[in-house]
Amino acid sequence: MKKEFRVKKSSEIEMIVKYRQSRANKYFVIYKKENHDNTHFRFAISVSKKYGNAVERNKIKRQVREIISKFDIIDIFDVFVVIRVSSKNISFTEIKSSITSLIEKLKILR
Repeated sequence: MKKEFRVKKSSEIEMIVKYRQSRANKYFVIYKKENHDNTHFRFAISVSKKYGNAVERNKIKRQVREIISKFDIIDIFDVFVVIRVSSKNISFTEIKSSITSLIEKLKILR
């Protein structure tokens, strides 16, 4: 996924969280915020250092990035994904089904 699809500034991430439209389950929290300035959707991913070492954190971020890239998300949304420590021992299919259910609940798909 191209880097232009990522929210990079911490101030923008804080605005997404402050908007307080989110869904969560045992493994993930997904926040959304409308942003009409964009021509495409953007997203950010956060993993705590409690999750594990850098290799483990980067692996889960790559997996989540891959899953999100497969969705057809409406262009006006910014999305912020928080990965909880409890997701450390789940498989890729469980990650995919968990994120899919949250995104469907947020109603950001076309």
